[in-house]
Amino acid sequence: MNTDLINVAEIFGEDVFNDTVMQERLPKKVYKELKKIIEEGGELDLSTADVIAHEMKEWAIEKGATHYTHWFQPLTGVTAEKHDSFISAPMPNGKVLMSFSGKELIKGEPDASSFPSGGLRATFEARGYTAWDCTSPAFVRHDAAGATLCIPTAFCSYTGEALDQKTPLLRSMEAINVQGIRLLRIFGNTTSKKVTPSVGAEQEYFLVDAEKFLQRKDLIYTGRTLFGAMPPKGQELDDHYFGTIRQRVAGFMKDINEELWKLGVSAKTQHNEVAPAQHELAPIYAQCNIAVDHNQIVMQTMKKVACQHGMKCLLHEKPFAGVNGSGKHNNWSITTNDGINLLDPGRTPHENTQFLLVLTCILKAVNEHADLLRESAADPGNDHRLGANEAPPAIISVFLGEQLEDVLEQLVSTGEATHSLKGSKLKTGVKSLPDFMKDATDRNRTSPFAFTGNKFEFRMVGSRDSIAGPNVVLNTIVAEAFGDACDRIEKSDDAEKEIHDIIKEYATENQRVVFNGNGYAAEWVKEAERRGLPNIKSMVEAIPSLTTEKAVKLFEKFKVFTREELESRAEIKYESYAKAINIEALAMVDIATKQIIPAVMKYTKTLADTVIAVKEAGADAKVQADILKETTKLLADTKKALVALEKVAKTAAGKEEGKVQATYYHESVVPAMEKLRAPIDALEMLVDKEVWPMPSYGDLMFEV
Repeated sequence: MNTDLINVAEIFGEDVFNDTVMQERLPKKVYKELKKIIEEGGELDLSTADVIAHEMKEWAIEKGATHYTHWFQPLTGVTAEKHDSFISAPMPNGKVLMSFSGKELIKGEPDASSFPSGGLRATFEARGYTAWDCTSPAFVRHDAAGATLCIPTAFCSYTGEALDQKTPLLRSMEAINVQGIRLLRIFGNTTSKKVTPSVGAEQEYFLVDAEKFLQRKDLIYTGRTLFGAMPPKGQELDDHYFGTIRQRVAGFMKDINEELWKLGVSAKTQHNEVAPAQHELAPIYAQCNIAVDHNQIVMQTMKKVACQHGMKCLLHEKPFAGVNGSGKHNNWSITTNDGINLLDPGRTPHENTQFLLVLTCILKAVNEHADLLRESAADPGNDHRLGANEAPPAIISVFLGEQLEDVLEQLVSTGEATHSLKGSKLKTGVKSLPDFMKDATDRNRTSPFAFTGNKFEFRMVGSRDSIAGPNVVLNTIVAEAFGDACDRIEKSDDAEKEIHDIIKEYATENQRVVFNGNGYAAEWVKEAERRGLPNIKSMVEAIPSLTTEKAVKLFEKFKVFTREELESRAEIKYESYAKAINIEALAMVDIATKQIIPAVMKYTKTLADTVIAVKEAGADAKVQADILKETTKLLADTKKALVALEKVAKTAAGKEEGKVQATYYHESVVPAMEKLRAPIDALEMLVDKEVWPMPSYGDLMFEV
């Protein structure tokens, strides 16, 4: 482990082609042109692109790079890249030139035929394009392949449809920019030029020993344990949460921080999470598309550094049953280019009319499009978490806290907000500790969408998912709400009165989505049903919200998705769900057939031999016989459940692909998997540990 002292200020961003590097290396005219396009949009002319490409190549080569790649995010859930070296055609003297043109920087052409397209492209229609996202800086990544210049790009088909996460994200950012500027102009702001969503994504993860990981086929194939009995100790003592970080894990955290800082990722917070072997890393906020790129870098770097420390990083939402799974809190706010946070309520939020309009617009957006927000967090792994007292419930609600809820109630009941609750002094009762002012509002970890001071925290996102999808939805639905309000205000003869009326109207009509209480309580499920709030419990049930007429109208209005792109994404999600469950089912069959049943059969023979030997010795063999009887019964239950799972898995594979097949996997295959798991987990508690064919939960979670 590297024990050298680290000067964060010196290494931060050293592997990033950032603004500082561009100012130093690019001619002033070229720098200004690029900067203008980054801030205002537009296209680079080829001669300018050639200059940028040359300097980017020279910088990357100085960092040791031999190859470059257009780094993009197809609809596979992970990033993709094709590497090309800087070598050009050999010269007559046998030497080669290192070249990189503006055309190569701006556009790439990976084969698009093997990426998910949901029917947008036929298999033989192979051409696709990557386009440089110049608002997200290029970086050099160092790994076993050496150093590679990575250029963040969007990815679209030959006919222009978005085949990635980045393209619709950039479209949604433009939508909220246009509508946000309209809103600011109404309030007399003529200086702000751009409104940008800012995001900070907290990343939860597990670390396990690599050797033990490799002895678990379920972890290798699916990223989660498909079998496993709980150890005597889990998370019930809450002693792991914020506890002292184990030295092996601390070494990992030190190295991952250093790598991320070099890549310009502002990793700030690290701590142990609730479950044993679970941890969290949180960055400082960044512009939305950069935050999405950074989160992908975080996940990739975690996996790489974990291997260097003899560990494996598990990003699945539910690696272990019986303890908390992992999520990713998406902290979202809206800021201007000159530093104004539209979600800052100020000291007296009841007097902050602009904030109240923004807030009530967001309530309207969440209330009207709760199904889309829920779908944006839909993932096969998240089905194990949402609503399970370890993550927000599957019901979308908004936590505002006592202060803003009080302001909202004033608006609803009287049409005027005349005061705001203030924070009181917190007295510790200890003379040597200072008394201090506490916030006017507590936090609520059970809320899916919580206001936390000057941002909203969308807490439903799965730990391995891209945060692009949730932010596409957030940006677009809020843009729509802003646009609707601006339409009315701009047409009104009395703008001030219209603003007042809209705030009251939106506060009143969307109050049902506001809930400050315990989201885990059974009473809330009943109350939410009474309020008419949707309770979408699974990914399969969530997917249809993508293709409703309401969704199509929303996304087409702001040019974020076309109907065809939405329909293709729905098909991809049905397909990905079916494939994920099919892999899990086949893995369970494989492990049970080849590892667990043979091991238990050997153990039953040992028990049977023991019973005979004890009886022959003239002693009572009742205990041994009882254990043999119980083990044999569970083995029979296992075989029965195994046959049933094989049958439904085969039936599922023959179903019509899409919604029909995904629904069958959800309704028939998943329950069959649970029925197979039950006797096997019981067997693990009976069978000799030396005989059991894989490391236990205790081995994995407590021996890191």
